[in-house]
Amino acid sequence: MIEEDSPCTDVLRQVRAARKAFDKVGFVILAGKMRECMSGKGDGAESEIALDDYMELFLTLT
Repeated sequence: MIEEDSPCTDVLRQVRAARKAFDKVGFVILAGKMRECMSGKGDGAESEIALDDYMELFLTLT
């Protein structure tokens, strides 16, 4: 788009769309990993600590 001399607003919209797509992929990957890791943790303190760790990581993606 830049090489085609597209308007700056069009370029920025495409950058924003690409960024949102990458963010969504990150969330999907993390959610799947959280599910996988949490499935073997059971109940109790260990599960709570693991969930806290993953939620902290999840929040860094925003």
